[in-house]
Amino acid sequence: MELASYLAGERWSDHPSCTHPLLAALARLINDNTGDESRAKLVGLVPSIIGLTSDDLRVDARIALRCATTALPVAAAERQLALAVSVLAAEEMLARLDGAPSGRMSERSRRAMEEVPQAAEQARRFSRAARITERGFRRYAAPNAVQLSVVGIVQACAPDPDALLRQLLEDAITDCVALIRGPSVTVPTGLLAGQGRT
Repeated sequence: MELASYLAGERWSDHPSCTHPLLAALARLINDNTGDESRAKLVGLVPSIIGLTSDDLRVDARIALRCATTALPVAAAERQLALAVSVLAAEEMLARLDGAPSGRMSERSRRAMEEVPQAAEQARRFSRAARITERGFRRYAAPNAVQLSVVGIVQACAPDPDALLRQLLEDAITDCVALIRGPSVTVPTGLLAGQGRT
């Protein structure tokens, strides 16, 4: 994120205004929780996050949802309930923002929840009794989902958590590009593959 601030012509900071705050938080968490070799590969993603910012709450919800659905199937049992609640909260917020019926769920979310049926059922019971505000989602629920997800992946019994974290960041960037710049704009694959570094 400091490199992004420099390339964008901002003052040196790991909280640059050129990148959506939640996406920047995800990038910082992944950078801080990955090994040196994998961290070097993240540099190639920097150009793709410059100028990627918006006030649309859908961006926060998509980032939170991408993180939670990625972490939920691999996270330890004690983290699954919180991650399942995060999936439901993000889906509910997206439905509300889109004017869609409550309870709508994407195929990706449905598959992730099916991987952890007990946590999913507990999360549904919890979510029926709770209603989060848009402000509460942006300030608390979405950042918590991102943090829980990264920690869940880092501590998971996965064969290559660094690769999963890198893929998560790439996917979150792609989601943000589609929302902010439009679905016809794509991130150059060389950047997402860690090629074409400057």
